[in-house]
Amino acid sequence: MRILMIGDVVGRPGRRAVKENMPGLIRELAVDFVVANGENAAGGNGITREVARELWASGIDVLTMGNHVWDNKEIYTFIDQERRILRPANYPGGVPGRGMGVYESRNQLKVAVINLSGRVFLSELDCPFRRADELLSELNGITPLILVDFHGEATSEKMAMGWYLDGRVSAVCGTHTHVQTADERILPGGTAYITDVGMTGPRDSVIGVKKEMVLDKFLTHLPRRFEVAPGPYQFNAVLIDVSEETGQAREVRRIQNYE
Repeated sequence: MRILMIGDVVGRPGRRAVKENMPGLIRELAVDFVVANGENAAGGNGITREVARELWASGIDVLTMGNHVWDNKEIYTFIDQERRILRPANYPGGVPGRGMGVYESRNQLKVAVINLSGRVFLSELDCPFRRADELLSELNGITPLILVDFHGEATSEKMAMGWYLDGRVSAVCGTHTHVQTADERILPGGTAYITDVGMTGPRDSVIGVKKEMVLDKFLTHLPRRFEVAPGPYQFNAVLIDVSEETGQAREVRRIQNYE
């Protein structure tokens, strides 16, 4: 079974990259299931129902989120009803939405997706490690095919999660920093790991934002409202080949496509 995990989709350029790359990738790489982080998909801040529908129509099966999940307030009106959007599972009880789901792949297999948020340099949510234990207990006997989107800032925290879940999930894919790392590997227990999948969005930018705005911020330290950069895009993802019987990863490789 082949799972495609797409790095943080940023604004209109990111959505265009998804639309233009997905048909060929699904066909050429025989992709069975697609997950993408969509927390920056609507103008760089959160997501709307219209944007989510656009991404699903492009071939994405599940959208994960992160610390920007609530930036666009429209999400409050539909996140409880839409099971194809996941927010970090380690938000406190009573928060809208869900952090885990079980879905059917193109080859009729059950695939579980878990969304977690790190706590280093981010909001102090509940412990993602203990929450992962709870969710895996709920999945016991349902499916061995489990992908974790760990949305975090610190590389150390992401690596720690990879080792913590090694042998218990199919893949731990880091998101949030928008810079694809070159450390993809299969851990000893059979879990595919990468510290950050990268960004699907404007290439000539500073992690998706107009570079002039970011430079001004660094030079002046004055508050600025950031905007998504225009121009050509980059498409960052990882392809994970997983044993359907054991859930162990057999291969993980980075994908970098450019306009």
